[in-house]
Amino acid sequence: MSAKQRNKGFTLIELVVVIAILAILAAFALPRFAQLSEEAHRSSVKATAGALSAGVALAKAQWVTNGSTAAVTALEGFGNDDMAVSVDGWPTSTSGNTGVTMSATKCSQVFVGLLQSNAPSITGTDAEYSVSTQADAGGATDCVFTYLLDGLTGTDAKQIIYDADTGAVTTENVN
Repeated sequence: MSAKQRNKGFTLIELVVVIAILAILAAFALPRFAQLSEEAHRSSVKATAGALSAGVALAKAQWVTNGSTAAVTALEGFGNDDMAVSVDGWPTSTSGNTGVTMSATKCSQVFVGLLQSNAPSITGTDAEYSVSTQADAGGATDCVFTYLLDGLTGTDAKQIIYDADTGAVTTENVN
């Protein structure tokens, strides 16, 4: 082979074909990568709701195991032994308040008390969730934990709702 043939590079046609193939791949891959972020946010909220629900169930189980039949201001054997539970055994605060009408402070206490060291942040500038309350059908107040990291607000926001009357943990806008 001559030196001219060995040093021959790619032709313009070969380069155009490779660029076209890369463009087609990018057209299919980029939308998929954009959806991964939204899926990650949904998964994070679902995981937190699942952990909160498990914590609620564990507190109730400890209340039953202790043989309790009334409200308890400090549930012995659960967490830091400071979780207050209602007359039905559902967590209500870590400050000894056993009422099922929740405030933002009581909601924060339940969130951190149940999830303990693995709790997502609910205060500060880098908070993952905000805490608020809403009236429920039974006349009490429920805890609402709104996910902040995806930037959605209002009716589009992903939320975890805890009902201290029933121990129910539900999610909204997390499909």
